[in-house]
Amino acid sequence: MQGTTADAAEIARFSRLAGEWWNPKGPMRPLHQMNALRVGWVVGRLGQHYQNAAGLTLLDVGCGAGLASEALARHGFSVLGLDPSASMIAAAEAHAEGSGLSLRYRVGLPEQILAEGACFAAITALEVIEHVPEPARFLATLAALLAPGGLLFLSTINRTLKSLLVAKLGAEYVLRLLPPGTHDWQHFIRPAEMERLLGKAGLRLADIAGMTFDPLCRTWRENRDVSVNYIVMAGA
Repeated sequence: MQGTTADAAEIARFSRLAGEWWNPKGPMRPLHQMNALRVGWVVGRLGQHYQNAAGLTLLDVGCGAGLASEALARHGFSVLGLDPSASMIAAAEAHAEGSGLSLRYRVGLPEQILAEGACFAAITALEVIEHVPEPARFLATLAALLAPGGLLFLSTINRTLKSLLVAKLGAEYVLRLLPPGTHDWQHFIRPAEMERLLGKAGLRLADIAGMTFDPLCRTWRENRDVSVNYIVMAGA
């Protein structure tokens, strides 16, 4: 998909997993385990930033089948989940059916939403940027979709030797936590690179935290170790 913020091969790869996305023991098990931490981190900082965050408009970019979108809507936000995969959006809509949440889904790309003049108080793109062909363009588009004073949240993987061993080789080929080929280590983004990319998009990195998996408790914990997984908040 030349000239867009999406990669056709990546869309096809993840589309094949749509039917298993909501299975907590399936190929997306790491996302299920990580979801409470990353959503809680976002919700906490939005609560600190806005005097009243209830009903806040939030765009979840690259939402997949809606793990984060649905969780964020349950926290009271008015959520639009956006993904270029029609099969992912179908799975998301099927899971949310009858929930009564302030939650909509749409097949599409952020540049299409931008062309319609939309803006959002908050935007999330969780485990997405390492899969896009042009991170700088992607971030510039998201920045343009933010309402004045809005916040952008991104989670991704650092490009370190540790992440190569843990997040790529270990997770995909040794422990089989993710389907082989899920990630390209060369596309991982170092925090300093993320800060520069955000700056070029007119945004300031306001907060960063590491996310580390505890194999004994089978849970993810927030800490200061950003050598593998990390999450950031940015604003104008």
